[in-house]
Amino acid sequence: MIPILCRDMGNETGFLSAAKLVDWGELQADRVEADVEVALDRAKEEIEAICQVDAAPATFENTFLALERAGEDLSRVWGRVDHLTAVKDSKELREVYNAMLPKVTEFNSSIPLNPRLWAALKSFAAKPEASALSGIEKRFFDETIADFEQAGADLDETPKARLEEINKELAQKTQKFSENVLDSTNAFELLIEDESRLAGLPESARQAALQSAQSKDLGSDEAPVWRFTLQAPSIMPVLKFADDESLRKELKEASSLIGLKEPYDNTQLIREVLVLRAEKATLLGKSNFADNALQRRMAKSGAAALKFVEDLHDRSKEAFAREIDELESFVAAETGQPKERLDHWNVSYWAEKLRQRRYDFDEESLRPYFPINKVLGGMFDIAQRLFSVTIEERSELKGWHEEVKVYDLRDSSGELLGHFYADWHPREEKRGGAWMNFLDTGAPSSDDEPREPHVGLICGNMTAPIGDRPALLTHREVETVFHEFGHLLHHLLSDVSIKSLSGVNVAWDFVELPSQIMENWCWNRESLDLFARHFETDEPIPEELFSKMVAARNFNAAMMMMQQLSLGKLDLEMHLHPEDYQSGELDEPIREAIDGYSIPLKAEPPTIVRRFSHLFSSPVGYAAGYYSYKWAEVLDADAFTRFEREGVFNEDTGMDFRKRILSQGNSRDPMDLFESFMGREPDPEALLARSGLA
Repeated sequence: MIPILCRDMGNETGFLSAAKLVDWGELQADRVEADVEVALDRAKEEIEAICQVDAAPATFENTFLALERAGEDLSRVWGRVDHLTAVKDSKELREVYNAMLPKVTEFNSSIPLNPRLWAALKSFAAKPEASALSGIEKRFFDETIADFEQAGADLDETPKARLEEINKELAQKTQKFSENVLDSTNAFELLIEDESRLAGLPESARQAALQSAQSKDLGSDEAPVWRFTLQAPSIMPVLKFADDESLRKELKEASSLIGLKEPYDNTQLIREVLVLRAEKATLLGKSNFADNALQRRMAKSGAAALKFVEDLHDRSKEAFAREIDELESFVAAETGQPKERLDHWNVSYWAEKLRQRRYDFDEESLRPYFPINKVLGGMFDIAQRLFSVTIEERSELKGWHEEVKVYDLRDSSGELLGHFYADWHPREEKRGGAWMNFLDTGAPSSDDEPREPHVGLICGNMTAPIGDRPALLTHREVETVFHEFGHLLHHLLSDVSIKSLSGVNVAWDFVELPSQIMENWCWNRESLDLFARHFETDEPIPEELFSKMVAARNFNAAMMMMQQLSLGKLDLEMHLHPEDYQSGELDEPIREAIDGYSIPLKAEPPTIVRRFSHLFSSPVGYAAGYYSYKWAEVLDADAFTRFEREGVFNEDTGMDFRKRILSQGNSRDPMDLFESFMGREPDPEALLARSGLA
């Protein structure tokens, strides 16, 4: 093998390319194994070099900072491979990914468990120079020590070996969970030949179903076919609007079987993951996985996170009971039947009917005002006004699919801050949901180095274009686009010199603040007028329709609150008490745990747990941390009150948010960052007031 120091890394291609923007056409499955192996060898040599540092010559530079730089090639290579599995899954890619996953996992988990490496770090930590560190270097030193201790660096040899094996098993089992969710989602389709069954369905949903069938060469002009899948843009309009109850039932029941039916049943995988996480926590001296995962997050412990969830539940339960009673009474009045519990496939349908009746508001009436290009343009304009940036599409550059667009983000001074990719519509080879990720982390300029730009991406599964029409989004989809863009800004606007402390590498219950606060600009008249324009006439949303939209904002707010709290409660209970979920019927103890958090139904469907990718599609992810959405919603509702006071387009306020939150990454404690922006600790009443539940 060519010695690493002799390689011309600037000329490397494929996954190893050092280019910020790569040629995705070169990133093929047949290159994965060789490129990952090269990156692994380099990373191992870089770690070995630190291990050889003796106590006397140990410095911050040749220990801690050397560790920061070690494995950069591997992170870049594996990040690209991992990303492709999410957006361009294939049999060939899946096979080689699963073949290399144990090797990468083993290397990454071995770092904090390497006694020679830990000794080298501690040899510097014992010196007076370590005590003299300040600023970002002090933060990095403290975080690194805490990382190693939390990962088991001080364990004896036998538990360390078991911990490495657990990490490897968790990586494999959670990857299989993710594959099962994708495969079982794609395994279902419903073909409708009788157009009368589509009564009540919006025209946009009909056309999307027709186009979906045509893409599979199904039907003809004379005998059209409408194809429905379990992807959100396909199933959600049916559950909300289709008058045919049997159609709603068939799709809802199919969605509840994602990750449940063989050969994609995730039940045993969930149990095995819970056991492994619990064993890992025990090895690390914690009584449960939640306490281990949360010890350095804002909540600090599983008990504190659970108390937060239960407190919001108690504040919302009266309104929740009232909303359930109102919905059941409405259904009884409309159908002439006695008041009773609803079937799970009828909840969204009748809730939408009640909302339309109460507010004379049909959310589909907003869709023509949200063509995706105008939404993106307006969102970029808002960022420009608030955060003093410019965004320009790079039409000559390509991504991993023809729909992907590439953009540059610059400071108003012209300095390039980063690049990002955007991929918005569903494909069968693409996982569901919406997410942001980073492909490369840059660094600010220094005395001898220019700024190194960041690279990020945002993905979603939004309503696709139909025929010659642009993609017309729902208002909820618009909120999701803004949400993911907030995460992206957190990455691209980061101004932290140590990359592992940059951007979204923050406490998990703080990471949603930059994303969720951006959703507020989807409700403000002044900001909506920038982008909410009719795709044919360019007219803004009429005032009457806007007033109805705002009035309906908090419709069933307690139900929506409880839905999120139920997921957070489910998550915490499973990770605080994993032994309760190891035998018998998996759903029963879950239902008991979230009793009082979910809408009582005529017959209980399978729970969401087997398709709950946030918890089980990665070794950690949102496991024991799903409460973070509500935790951060408290932060965002409170922080936005400052924009409301000072102006939603007040540049000084926006730049202060950029300076004190978006640019800071993990350079300081997250509570310190919040207090620096608001001048005080967060006030949970802001969220309850915004939701109409105060």
